[in-house]
Amino acid sequence: MISAVYIINLKGEIVISRLYRDDVKKSTVDLFLRDVIARKETGSLPPIHLINGSSFMYIRHSNLYLVAATRCNVNPLLVFEYLNQTVRIYSAFFTSRKPFEEKHLRKNMTLVYELMDECMDNGYPQITAIDVLNTYINLAGGTKALESDPYERGQLTSQITGAIDWRREGIRHRKNEVYIDVYENVNLLMSSTGQILRNEVDGKVIMRTYLTGMPECKFGLNDKLIMEKEDQEKQSSSGEITNLQDQNRKNVELDDCSFHRCVRLGKFDVDRTITFIPPDGEFELMRYRISENINLPFKIVPAVQEEGKSRVSITLRCSARFSYKMFADNVIIKVPVPPNTARCKNRVPFGRVKYEPEKKAVVWRIKRFAGNTEALFSAEVELTPSVRERVWSRPPVTVEFLVNMYTASGVHVRFLRVYDKSGYQTNRWVRYITRAGHYQIRI
Repeated sequence: MISAVYIINLKGEIVISRLYRDDVKKSTVDLFLRDVIARKETGSLPPIHLINGSSFMYIRHSNLYLVAATRCNVNPLLVFEYLNQTVRIYSAFFTSRKPFEEKHLRKNMTLVYELMDECMDNGYPQITAIDVLNTYINLAGGTKALESDPYERGQLTSQITGAIDWRREGIRHRKNEVYIDVYENVNLLMSSTGQILRNEVDGKVIMRTYLTGMPECKFGLNDKLIMEKEDQEKQSSSGEITNLQDQNRKNVELDDCSFHRCVRLGKFDVDRTITFIPPDGEFELMRYRISENINLPFKIVPAVQEEGKSRVSITLRCSARFSYKMFADNVIIKVPVPPNTARCKNRVPFGRVKYEPEKKAVVWRIKRFAGNTEALFSAEVELTPSVRERVWSRPPVTVEFLVNMYTASGVHVRFLRVYDKSGYQTNRWVRYITRAGHYQIRI
């Protein structure tokens, strides 16, 4: 399996290394540093290199490279998954899930080596669950006193080696609550003629569970396959045709789904039900992608007219296509202008607009954009004469926004059922947030 793990900075210096086996020579590592890292060709080369019979697999995070070396015929997907899990673990421990840097590793050398030893044993990945590591690694220094309590030792062993290592037994909460956040990123690429070239939604469901005991949860979305199956079962049992209300129910077709390891995939493959025993606290339940029947939050129609070589007129019509009861927060529309722009005269009905030369764009910032409204942007751009005439490439208009309690795909949570032996009542809250991913309109 994996013989060694290295963390290397952009200069080609080894910040931290952990050797699990002694079959990778130091001279081979030096060749990798010289031929791959030091030449700064990592972005243009495959992330797997074979040097003197040793395979080096690496990923880049911020200003660091995480490298795994082996001489075995190992599954590369397993190695890359381990390296990505390592990034998530270090981000959770050092920077509260924000990207960590070299300085964070140097300040926490002891903790880094402790995490390396817990996550891998003799080259075989072991524990990569953040909640399990956070329970049994003391951030304040020292170890937890498990030796004095046989019950705690048993709990540790059963949690790490058991089938449900993401949740320990004996958890109790005064209030049993579940918070569900549905986040969606809308990606759009539209041509200058208004034709949609690419349009998809990347979504994820984040849950925060504070439940007593070992409950089993059943989670349901308005998945098209599930709802059609339920309609067929109702028709077969009642012998009646589905009424108009059922026919008009909004359902979506999930293209790709990936789940947290607590979800029972076998049950999902059979009847598309999401059943799981949740971890305690925050975790990502699932990710999905939708590419059909997407309701675009904003429709933007740009028009650019070049008046000779000294002036450009730009108009842009922006309309919010969601309900008037909703608002889009922190809307930013970047309208590109030629690089030889001298000055801009801008007119907008609300918000703040400013020409920013470093971005080569006029940036229109709107703190709150009401739904079902329309706004018109216009700009008169004066150009400075240049010796060399260059054709303006016309970069696309980019849009940023955030809309609460709205989903562009139409996904919504139908139910969350919590089953426990004690039969306690659970409070549930659901929130929807839609943000702009790569939202671009060509001009």
